[in-house]
Amino acid sequence: MKKNHRIFFILQLLVIAGIAVVVLFLVTQASMVVHAFPEYSQNTGEACATCHVNPGGGGPRTLRGALWASQGRLSDVPALPNVLLAPGIKEGWELYEIGCSTCHGLKGEGLFGREIANTGLPAGKIRTNIVNGRIKSGMPAFKGMFTDPQLQALVDYTLSLASGKAEILPAEFPLAAPSFECKSLIFTVTSGGN
Repeated sequence: MKKNHRIFFILQLLVIAGIAVVVLFLVTQASMVVHAFPEYSQNTGEACATCHVNPGGGGPRTLRGALWASQGRLSDVPALPNVLLAPGIKEGWELYEIGCSTCHGLKGEGLFGREIANTGLPAGKIRTNIVNGRIKSGMPAFKGMFTDPQLQALVDYTLSLASGKAEILPAEFPLAAPSFECKSLIFTVTSGGN
């Protein structure tokens, strides 16, 4: 009977130790998780779109937002001076798709951000909004994230959306049916000899 008591006692100790490990793990993880707080935008003057693709917050993070979360800071978003948003991209429509379409829509129809299509926005206002952002409406500033030629191409394309003259690329491109050609992958090599 004593042997059964010892086994039961050991099992109790193992269960208690297991619970302690789980609780310790959960407490440690909870202290390591970074949570943004709703007042962040008010306290810092930065838009939610500084950190989130969705300007209302939540969802996927921007590069700055991902860095902020990885650094575990609740008080400042890292600045990314001289980090281009789309290195090597030259076409205005492509720059717009990368930097603007998640909020303003692929056709400028407005999703979370303001509608651009057929609004008649002037080039100067478009450039100013891209560079400086619009804090009250939640648009982040893109200053230093485009080269001068990229910024001009982006402004030109956005202006074409605003004037209703943009050539919108189709969402899909039809492709010809694939053709398959079968070839043997077995090669025979003859060599001299006996």
